[in-house]
Amino acid sequence: MAHPARARLLADLASRCPAGPPSGAWAVRVAVDGVDGAGKTTFADELAAALVTAGRHAVRVGVDDFHRPRAERYARGRRDPDGFFLDSFDDERLRADVLDPLGVGGDGVVRRKAFDHVRDSPVDAPSEQVPPGAVLVLDGLFLHRDELRDGFDWSVFLRVPFAVSVARTAARDGSSPDPDAASNRRYVLGQRRYLRECDPGSRASVVVDNTDLERPFVVAPAQPRGA
Repeated sequence: MAHPARARLLADLASRCPAGPPSGAWAVRVAVDGVDGAGKTTFADELAAALVTAGRHAVRVGVDDFHRPRAERYARGRRDPDGFFLDSFDDERLRADVLDPLGVGGDGVVRRKAFDHVRDSPVDAPSEQVPPGAVLVLDGLFLHRDELRDGFDWSVFLRVPFAVSVARTAARDGSSPDPDAASNRRYVLGQRRYLRECDPGSRASVVVDNTDLERPFVVAPAQPRGA
């Protein structure tokens, strides 16, 4: 069970989520962004649950199910940071299978998975009809990048320092907890490039400090979308 402070924040964010889709759109599309280890998946799961508690229909999708094949991800080299930022995910497939069908003029038919990065093979996921007016909650890395930023109607960026996020990733994956370790160079530098070039904190609808998992808090609403 979530700490009361965390539960209150999630309920507050669920109340801030747009009450309905933009004119002509099928659903409300929500992004939960942050660096690796920021706590995106858990936060998105809990936000979706808070939306359901508030009477909304929530649909969960993760960008990890839209990886590119291993050969494409590592084409620039196994430790190349640019390859991590530029080549990890199939943004076009994500848009075609999830974001565009729920946007303006969409038909609400989505496929939640496209690729299994562990097996390095495509996934033939079934088509699903999303109810009109539902809320998509999608978590993942790099969601405020130029190629995707207009694919969301509302978004959350989880702010967590690398010293904390890399340690969390190490506890999960058995990797080094040192952000400056050579084994982390690809990931940390690739994410630093994303933060520098895309400035997701300024593009997000809401920025949440998720350093303390029990007591996350809203840093400040970002500037209005399109400002």
